[in-house]
Amino acid sequence: MKPLIIAILLYSSVYYSLANADALEQLLNEFAATEHSVVAADLFSADKGKALWTKSFVNNKQSQARSCASCHTENLKAVGKHVKTRKPIEPLAPSVNNERLTDIKSINKWLLRNCKWTMGRECTAMEKGHLLTYIKTQ
Repeated sequence: MKPLIIAILLYSSVYYSLANADALEQLLNEFAATEHSVVAADLFSADKGKALWTKSFVNNKQSQARSCASCHTENLKAVGKHVKTRKPIEPLAPSVNNERLTDIKSINKWLLRNCKWTMGRECTAMEKGHLLTYIKTQ
């Protein structure tokens, strides 16, 4: 009975990982198409995503500079804390939180909300692609 349970658990974790990768790759390909590129892997850069992650933004809707790292920290494997509400934010790195980057609707919702909150505007498709490429490497 134990080997059967172990086999089922291993299969489910592999299936879950593949489903997560599919959602992320689908989004990256959509963002690449927006930028008139055929291959997302050739367009988006984890290094540019990291630079964007740590870049500080100030706009007329906020009193102090914000970056993605302000709430999520520079270490995406660590628990963050929202700077305004002080609520904890679970790690964003898919390597330690397998619930991250698994649902297209959720990814789009949080990119929209967090880009507006951090930058004071929506992210471009290119910025989203760079950020997601960076996050998926963590």
